[in-house]
Amino acid sequence: MRLLTLSVAAAALAGTAIAARAQAPADDPYIWLEEVSSPKAMDWVNAHNAKAQAVLEADPRYPQYYNEALALAQAKDRIPFGRFLHGQVYNFWQDADHVRGIFRRTSLAGYEAASPAWETVLDLDALAAAEKANWVYKGASCARPAERRCLISLSDGGEDAVTVREFDLVTGKFVDGGFVLPKGKQRVGWEDENTLLISREWTPGELGRTGYPYIVKRLKRGQPLSAAVEVYRGGAQDGGYGVTPYVLRDGENRTVSVVVRPIDTFNSETYVLTPKGPQRVAIPAKSELSDMVAGRVIVHNREDWTVAGRTFPAGSVVALDLAQLKADPAHLKPTLVYAPTAREALQSVSASKGVLLVDILDNVRGRTLLYKPATGGTWTRSVLKLPDNASVGIVDASNDDDKALISVTSFLTPPSLWLADAGTAEARQIKAQPAKFDASNLVAEQFEATSSDGTRVPYFLVHRRDMPLNGNNPTLLYAYGGFESSMTPAYSSTTGKLWLEKGGVYALANIRGGGEFGPKWHEAGLGAKRQIIYDDFAAVAKDMIARKVTSPRRLGIRGGSNGGLLMGVQFTQHPELWNAVIIDVPLLDMMRISKIAAGASWEGEYGSVDKDPAIRAFWEKTSPYHALRKDGRYPEPFIFTTTKDDRVGPQHARKFAARMEEFGLPFLYYENTEGGHAAGANLKQAAHTNALEMVYLTRKLMD
Repeated sequence: MRLLTLSVAAAALAGTAIAARAQAPADDPYIWLEEVSSPKAMDWVNAHNAKAQAVLEADPRYPQYYNEALALAQAKDRIPFGRFLHGQVYNFWQDADHVRGIFRRTSLAGYEAASPAWETVLDLDALAAAEKANWVYKGASCARPAERRCLISLSDGGEDAVTVREFDLVTGKFVDGGFVLPKGKQRVGWEDENTLLISREWTPGELGRTGYPYIVKRLKRGQPLSAAVEVYRGGAQDGGYGVTPYVLRDGENRTVSVVVRPIDTFNSETYVLTPKGPQRVAIPAKSELSDMVAGRVIVHNREDWTVAGRTFPAGSVVALDLAQLKADPAHLKPTLVYAPTAREALQSVSASKGVLLVDILDNVRGRTLLYKPATGGTWTRSVLKLPDNASVGIVDASNDDDKALISVTSFLTPPSLWLADAGTAEARQIKAQPAKFDASNLVAEQFEATSSDGTRVPYFLVHRRDMPLNGNNPTLLYAYGGFESSMTPAYSSTTGKLWLEKGGVYALANIRGGGEFGPKWHEAGLGAKRQIIYDDFAAVAKDMIARKVTSPRRLGIRGGSNGGLLMGVQFTQHPELWNAVIIDVPLLDMMRISKIAAGASWEGEYGSVDKDPAIRAFWEKTSPYHALRKDGRYPEPFIFTTTKDDRVGPQHARKFAARMEEFGLPFLYYENTEGGHAAGANLKQAAHTNALEMVYLTRKLMD
């Protein structure tokens, strides 16, 4: 995120380490573990990895778990989820023969076939070998309308920071003399086939306080980066994820160039770029210009918005006329497309050439709504015909026509892919993954628990049909609880094969902080109100125990990232409820979160301990790293992180484990030296992580 060259990277990391030491509180003896790649820190990591591996990999069940997890990850009968590009369907694919992966294509007719005739466009394994680089594919952004030239993002070992290089889909080669952006956390939008809008670290150290770029420049083909012309400048003290440029384009090739300046994690200012310079758009701070169809710019609105006496509720979809937006962005005339009911929640919007697809949840069940522009700023609505009682997701929508790819899944039904005609509201299944575990004796049910304030919190329970209610069932409870991210029923081959098929119970909690019931469900737990999220989770656990589904002896919990923070809080607040706790890539030191990796960008979610006394008071008692007690009676957790995680950072997990070690408390710690903010940089690493965690759960909950 800070980098132009490797030498700049080294300087930036060194500067971060010095700053960390300078700001270190006197009572924190583990600041040295914040120096991510220092020899001393890596010696500590390697020693603790060896201890965990000696326990978990030595378990006689480990080889079976690993082989099963790897076979599932590499299975060639998985659905190759695709995207429409350049008149064809493209897919990124990994298996045993393509560990890093291949970017490939076929025709739509070929894609519908049982065994598509794929043509490899870019082989990441071959590229990494030829360049002696640890490349991980991070996506392709292609210039419309031709969609021939694409910007390929390549990560070193899975980091969020990427190197961007221009690639020609027709020749299958990187473009000689084409666009190249050196490594960094950067955002790029194609303004046209010869022009980019770029937000990045233009000179060393030119980053905002959250570690993200705040200056946008326009770069023309053939120009060096030094010749790029500045078009927008945010503030060095801005919060959030940095200034982001992008371009909206409809099916008729009308465009608008947009820049978003984040104020914090969720609030931002939106600007359109005009010949007179950037002009601010008069939309609410918690909203975004998300797509465009038939000359109408679509606003995903996350807060109540009153214009000319009319209120558009939070969670609604609103349209703006493109010409009016460009002419006078300060005085808008929005029209309503969609407004949620009490039990609905907007998830995403995506435009085909002439139809807007709106993905919603209805009591945590997926629906895809279709809206066609009509006269007078109105819209006609229909519902895409898809299976009920499932999770539904828009995979991609075509810019050339009204075709769309839709995924459908549930806990016990393997995922399927549907080809939809958004114009007629018809859809047909074109692919279905074979079952990966025996679900013949399994059922999925939805229950509700009562939280500390009386709110009913839904959760799903997947279990054997003949499960005895004796409190003795090994149960794994999962949740996330943050950033308005919705947790919905999904088919997990690994969980099914390695846990459910072996007699385990799986639970998914829809606690506050998520987006299952719209923005207010999320906002209920922001900042110093966050304890209600943790109460929701504990309430679900207690409800399962009261129903005699399980007991503390047989109950385990797992969460990652923000969910890793959730696990840390549950570990310290309710150690009596669990016998297994998996803390994945977590946030745990909430007093120093703003000084570790990208932590300063999440103040909108967690608040700022440096600016708000109420926030400081809350985290002083709730931060897991600080809430650990030497005399606490905790279960033995499994703590997992990755060295290459430049988003959350491994520092939180390391320090938490070191504090437990200081107190003589038992734990297992494993740090993957690659993989970024994920289980691994490739399928083998992910299988290894899954096997370690499943062995841990089996030992704690089933033995």
